[in-house]
Order: sequence, then structure tokens, then C-alpha cells
Amino acid sequence: MSAPKVLILMGSKKDQEVMLKGAELLEQFKIPYQMEVSSAHRNPERTKRLAQNAEKKGVKVIIAGAGMAAHLPGVVASHTNLPVIGVPLSASSLSGLDSLFSIVQMPSGIPVATMAIGEAGAKNAAILAIQILALFDQKLKKRLDEFKKREASSKGQGSRNKGQIATKSLKRNFRNLQREEVGKLPEDLRRLFLYP
Repeated sequence: MSAPKVLILMGSKKDQEVMLKGAELLEQFKIPYQMEVSSAHRNPERTKRLAQNAEKKGVKVIIAGAGMAAHLPGVVASHTNLPVIGVPLSASSLSGLDSLFSIVQMPSGIPVATMAIGEAGAKNAAILAIQILALFDQKLKKRLDEFKKREASSKGQGSRNKGQIATKSLKRNFRNLQREEVGKLPEDLRRLFLYP
């Protein structure tokens, strides 16, 4: 069995269903990976060891998925020089926005590449990991090129329309918030959705 090139971490067993979407893509590309459940809060020492020992085991990229406070990707990034890709997960009444804001707001010097919330994020995390690995593997790069061509031809115009619809829907949901609720949003988010 080959040494894992990607380490997939998640904070809870409940996250496994979503994170498996990314693992399936790694399997499709025949990239060996290791999947572990290790909470940044409940298992801090184990999480630290996994991050620190990953490079020694041949891991090149770490994908970390977490919900709610979502500290796992940042904690992992603080203990390794490997690229860390964070996947925000929906685990609270805030539908993953809390996780997204937590992962994306890393301090300077401890970067985490942050993906979309949920399954799309898990899949994109795997694709980004594959892109990183393909920088040093021409055969993998060729398979990735073929994959992207297939994806583009199978999705076509429809995927752009879905993205535009999702953005409009998100803006509409924010506009439907009561003025009192809007006042509680961070200033940057209010400006993003054109609130005074």
C-alpha cells in the first residue's frame, strides 16, 4: 500500500459523509489518502501530532473539514508547513456561515485555503489537492486536464446559471432579513449586500 499523499481530517464522525465526497475524487485519481477524525478541541494533542507527523509520512497536502467554531484547519496549519485546505461544514443553526468565517479569517502567516461550505467545498478541496500534486507529476496533470475537459463539457452553460441563481438567492435572503437583524451583521457583510 502506498504512503498517503493527502491527509483528510475532520472534527467529528458526523462530518464523514461530506468529507467522503472529496475522498471519492482522490480515489478516482488513484491518489492514496488517510482519513482521520480528530477534534481541535476534544483531541488537541492528537491533532497536533497528526499535523506534525504528516510530512514525515509522505503527505503533501492536508484537507481539514470542520463545523461551528471550525478551528481544526487553522490549528493544523499552525503545526505544519504543508498546504492546508479548509472545508467549512454546516453543523449549526447558522448553516455553515460560522465555519466559513472562522476558517477564512486566519491571521497573517498561517494560511488556510478556504473552500465553499459542505459537499462542494469537500470536492473542490480534493481538486485543489490534486492540482497541487499535479505540479510535480506530469501523468497526474494529464489526468487532471482530461477530468476538467470532461467536467466542462458535461456541465456546460448550466453550471454558470446555477452559480448566478445561488448568488441572487443569497442576496435575496439577506435582503429579507429584518432591519434589526441586519444591524447585527458585521459591517463588511452589510456593505457586501448593499445595506446602508
